[in-house]
Amino acid sequence: MQKLSFIEVSEICDELGEAYPKSIEQIHGGDIHSAWQIEFAHKKLFLKKNNRNKKFLEFEKYCLQDLRKFINQKYLVIPEVIAYKNIKNTEILLIEWIEMQNFDQKNLGKGLGEMHLNSSESNPKIFGYPIEGFIGIINQKKGWENNWIDCFLNLRIIPQLSLLKLNVLDKETINKVIEKIKSELLNHEPIHSLVHGDLWSGNVGVEKSGKGVIFDPASWWADNEVDIAMTKLFGGLRREFYDEYHKIFPIKEGFEKRIIIYNFYHILNHANMFGGSYLNQVKNYVKAILNM
Repeated sequence: MQKLSFIEVSEICDELGEAYPKSIEQIHGGDIHSAWQIEFAHKKLFLKKNNRNKKFLEFEKYCLQDLRKFINQKYLVIPEVIAYKNIKNTEILLIEWIEMQNFDQKNLGKGLGEMHLNSSESNPKIFGYPIEGFIGIINQKKGWENNWIDCFLNLRIIPQLSLLKLNVLDKETINKVIEKIKSELLNHEPIHSLVHGDLWSGNVGVEKSGKGVIFDPASWWADNEVDIAMTKLFGGLRREFYDEYHKIFPIKEGFEKRIIIYNFYHILNHANMFGGSYLNQVKNYVKAILNM
């Protein structure tokens, strides 16, 4: 378990122009970062720390700031970045503290839909992302493609397949899956949107006034459907979330198949991070895609 040193706290105080915090309380539950609630005289903040060699929190800062450009704050909250510091190769990210509670997810669905819509109206019609990123602890490749199929395969699926253990899928099967994905997406017209990118139930919430909250992004410019697909990967969100979202973006023909195709990326990522049962899930997804 990482600790927060006196020197790190002092540097944070200097950065914020604050006296020493009233309280510092460690928050448990994350696998990649250590986290604390840090309370000053007039505000609470959420502090994340990572001492790995990669710039995970710098990427998160970029994504949060990017996503916030397109939200309607009447319905959706994305934590504001207060400060980012790199202290002797240890990353520290300070964001606003948001009180959350169990509430209906109408505003979450409406807010996400409006964020996708607002970003789609500003996007230069290319897919990808300008900086190297991460999905969990696995690299998420930077770059741009004019074509959605090329982006999804070249920047997402193929890099994950290249990391997969050699005995999981043979080369012939990999080639068949790639060709099948191409053919299934060929007649689909994606809506260019800035997506959260890691939108499962653990990265969403509802704050105390009822607004939706999203956090811990792994953003890129993609088909808006990739976010909705991932919400269904680990149990799904509440019905009112989907009802409100699909008032803005009605379900398109073939979406059920694209859910499997888009979530194949996340299953591959989990297989590469954790192995175990996810390796069998990769094989199951391959069968499902080839049988479409």
